[in-house]
Amino acid sequence: MVVGMEKLDGQVLKQMILQAANHLSNHKEKVDALNVFPVPDGDTGTNMHLTFSSGANEIKNESSTDISEITQKFAKGLLMGARGNSGVILSQLFRGFSKAAESKSALNAEQLAQAFEKGVETAYKAVMKPVEGTILTVAKDAAQKATKVASASTDLTEVMDETLKEAKASLERTPTLLPVLKEVGVVDSGGQGLVYIYEAFLAVLEGRTTIETDSQEPSIEEMIRAEHHKSAQSHLSTDEITYGYCTEFMIKLTNSNRFDEEKYRHDMSSHGDSLLVVSDDEFVKIHIHTEYPGEVMTQSQKHGELVNIKIENMREQHSQIVNKPTESKSPYGIVTVAAGEGLVELFKSLGASEVIYGGQTMNPSTEDFVEAVKRVHADTVFLLPNNGNIVMAAEQAANMVEQEVIVIPTKTIPQGMASLFVFNQELDAHANETEMTSALKNVKSGQVTYAVRDTSVNGVSIKKDDYLSIFENQIVSTSIDGMDALLQLVTHMLDDDSELVTIIYGESIDSDQMDKVETLLTEKFSQIEFEWIEGNQPVYSFIVAVE
Repeated sequence: MVVGMEKLDGQVLKQMILQAANHLSNHKEKVDALNVFPVPDGDTGTNMHLTFSSGANEIKNESSTDISEITQKFAKGLLMGARGNSGVILSQLFRGFSKAAESKSALNAEQLAQAFEKGVETAYKAVMKPVEGTILTVAKDAAQKATKVASASTDLTEVMDETLKEAKASLERTPTLLPVLKEVGVVDSGGQGLVYIYEAFLAVLEGRTTIETDSQEPSIEEMIRAEHHKSAQSHLSTDEITYGYCTEFMIKLTNSNRFDEEKYRHDMSSHGDSLLVVSDDEFVKIHIHTEYPGEVMTQSQKHGELVNIKIENMREQHSQIVNKPTESKSPYGIVTVAAGEGLVELFKSLGASEVIYGGQTMNPSTEDFVEAVKRVHADTVFLLPNNGNIVMAAEQAANMVEQEVIVIPTKTIPQGMASLFVFNQELDAHANETEMTSALKNVKSGQVTYAVRDTSVNGVSIKKDDYLSIFENQIVSTSIDGMDALLQLVTHMLDDDSELVTIIYGESIDSDQMDKVETLLTEKFSQIEFEWIEGNQPVYSFIVAVE
């Protein structure tokens, strides 16, 4: 072990990051293989690789030795490239790390440990319901170990070595904290990805390997695969608008190390509603509906220079909407996610303004959502992710754009369809949000896909290439025949209140197979109305909605 390094500057950290990008790229398939369910669902390794590479590419040509400059740019790159839950959490770990490195030219052992701790704190805050036995636990245990070692040693290499050892030990403990991991016989995939990152960090500090000058960027094929793969105040009657001015601006921080986002948000909350506060290392973005914009700006000005100020009279705006619809901007826009030509056209026919091509194994990034929202020229944009692994990226994107963005937490294609069915241009934003969210409870979601390995989940024995019947993220049956798997799924999903079943068939199903499917289901369930949609989606042979 190389000993004696007591200062970590920006260039050494840069090499650690670039080496970690390479190491994670080389092992992304192994991380992908650790999915809890034996289906291509999430692609944790690919998501972490693409996220981390986005951050690495932001700093690969940076010559500064100032660690605060390197961490700031790295954190911003991660944020914009974040894909899936694992990518978002990874971006938050290093966003916190960056905050701890603010105004510092280098980090000593104690400060490095503090940066790891700050990363954990930031990541836990970003997750609404943190689950132990995941990457969060691995990061937390490793950071706590770093703090303990740094209290007795100034050697950065020793601290990193012990941090990695604890990360590996914590990873091995994840199945004891998350029963489904134990049942399937795997460790947490996100935690494994973090271990690979820390392995590369240590390797650079020890000088054990040749360090590449550039990170390994995703191939064109990878990027193509990845691509395919709170609310504004309601407009009621004009005289019911309590806070009449929609106020938006940015603060260019002059003392960013002293800015307390939570305190500022608390202080602003007394001035109105529909408050949104998002900060990074240089700027704070504020949106608020208030009756006295001047007071808000005066109070904010002590933190820095005010830029990009926009104040709109919502009472006047409301009258214009009621009496003369705007010609230049729509009141509403909808951005959703789907894979498959048929599904894309379906969502457009249901009113979607933009359809991002993606979903299972093809998670859009935060930046993908941001760009899609920008393309929708609307006052309020609804985001429908249609996948549980994408919700966090959508929520993160919502905080990064000027438009009012409302995320409807759709986790399946059927939920996205149900939500769009109830959208009403005549309703205000709040009412639409309520109706669209409530609609998620009125539809059952199921899928038929295939297993990628032998395993056992929830007592169900699974063989590689078996067809899996999945109901609300639970594997309910397996079969060697796809049509039989569909029959079992529909049988499981139906109850006495079921009236309509929508079958969306994927790119692997030809016309002859569909004729057989239609005959089979309509004969067996003659009392049920069936609807058939050619979705052309990958991964899933069938997507089923029951209402």
